[in-house]
Amino acid sequence: MRTYLAATLAELERLAAGEAVVCPAFTAASEDEEDEFDALDQAATADAVVVADLPDTQAAVTLDAVEAWHVDIDGSGDLAWFATQELADVLAVLRAR
Repeated sequence: MRTYLAATLAELERLAAGEAVVCPAFTAASEDEEDEFDALDQAATADAVVVADLPDTQAAVTLDAVEAWHVDIDGSGDLAWFATQELADVLAVLRAR
């Protein structure tokens, strides 16, 4: 199930190191685009949102389950999308804050 995880910089660094993490998780009420956006918005309370395909919201996430990253790169509240292979860029943005 597509899950939106509110992740801290420390949790992203652990993912980058190959570790599994458990973060606050949010799922959409349906597959409707508005419901997906609402779940993404709820998860946007942390440093980054990790979009992952997990069996349930209590599952630990590993790097291989990640589908994308979303980060507010300029403090505007608008989330920028990053591909899975751009984790180094996500970490650089968050460390520069």
